[in-house]
Amino acid sequence: MSLFSSLRREQREAIGLLQIGTFLEYFDLMLYVHMAVLLNDLFFPKTDPHTASLIAAFAFCSTYVLRPFGALLFGWIGDHIGRKTTVIITTIMMAISCLIMANLPTYSQIGITAAWIVTLCRILQGLSSMGEIVGAQIYITEITKPPVQYPAVALIGVASVIGTMTALLIATLVTTQGFNWLLAFWIGAGIALVGSVARTRLRETPDFVDMKRRMKKAIEESSHDGLGKAADLLKNTNPLFKEKVGKKTGLSFLFLQMPQGVLFFFIYIYCGSLLKSKFGFTPAEIIHHNFMVSLFDLFVVSVVAYLSYHINPLQIIKFQFFILSFFIVLMPYVLTYMISNSFDLFLVQVIFIAFFFGLFPAHPIIYNHIPIFRRFTYSAFTYAFARALAYIITSFTFVYATESLGYYGLWVIMIPVSIMFLFGLKHFEKLEYETRHDNPETALRKPLTASSVR
Repeated sequence: MSLFSSLRREQREAIGLLQIGTFLEYFDLMLYVHMAVLLNDLFFPKTDPHTASLIAAFAFCSTYVLRPFGALLFGWIGDHIGRKTTVIITTIMMAISCLIMANLPTYSQIGITAAWIVTLCRILQGLSSMGEIVGAQIYITEITKPPVQYPAVALIGVASVIGTMTALLIATLVTTQGFNWLLAFWIGAGIALVGSVARTRLRETPDFVDMKRRMKKAIEESSHDGLGKAADLLKNTNPLFKEKVGKKTGLSFLFLQMPQGVLFFFIYIYCGSLLKSKFGFTPAEIIHHNFMVSLFDLFVVSVVAYLSYHINPLQIIKFQFFILSFFIVLMPYVLTYMISNSFDLFLVQVIFIAFFFGLFPAHPIIYNHIPIFRRFTYSAFTYAFARALAYIITSFTFVYATESLGYYGLWVIMIPVSIMFLFGLKHFEKLEYETRHDNPETALRKPLTASSVR
């Protein structure tokens, strides 16, 4: 029997549409990320290897550095106008950025202007992807209930990996078969526009509609005091406005988000640079190598998504955390003495992917701890801030720490992030335990409020 046989037709349709949209968004977003080894040479000036590494880090971080501002913008839209509106807007923004890059002259043609324009496009893509994946995950969280909720939301993560894998496939065709890279961005723009149209079929989530209905009712009941007094009354007395996220819960949420950026950068960007510097790989060979890594990534996330229906997601990420943490401790020795060819490095990447620890597939558990009125803004901002912080610190620290400390420099980031992740995991495990203790029969189905634990 299918995991999703218990869902209504409109629920399954919404999940399918959101998967398609996430696939399109991540295809467009990751197309440049994985073609950076080729495109950075086209849009940025040629320099010495050290400066080139810093430029690559800058180009990578430009996608994420302004994401927190995008999170505040799209979070406000998502919490005040609607989840549906947000995911449509973000898809259109992605299409526009792809159209610009598909028509952008190179550095040799217009000089440094090309570097500035491509950086602005990357920022625009980062902003749009911010509202996309969080919006899709929250939407599905609010229209489903556990245990089917866990694999349903996890399918958004699977779709993002498929988008990344497809971007790598296109990048492989560009670098090995003479496929025009401009055409790749034209394709990305086209499918993003198709996704925008498809998403107009979505309905607003019941939780959001119910919240708006309750707000309207509260305003009507207070209308005899005047609009200004009604608004003040709502903010001071209505639980929709008063409920806040506990400090420890918020900090734990942030800590759980941090590792994904660090581990992604290591798997695809740092290991890609090792392939180039240590084994003399060309950009085409690096892209093809990473494509093979992404195939394994798709297999892993698909298996984990399925398991989340049968095993509590927090237990899954706890198991992944302890296995990979042990390997992180050994990693400097492994990279120094046990990596003699590209296949050895491929095995290291595979281990990191197999036990990759982050919020996946536990997103619904965390989202249900955030009040509905603040859920989109808070979740999106935390997601964006954690990714931006992780990518900025990791990309530049890896350059300098490994130059000074060798492979032991990787510990400078990975060990503190692992400790923070464990802190966050322990906190949410405590929340789950307390919920089960309060009501064992409905623990899995009862959405937690952030105010329950301070």
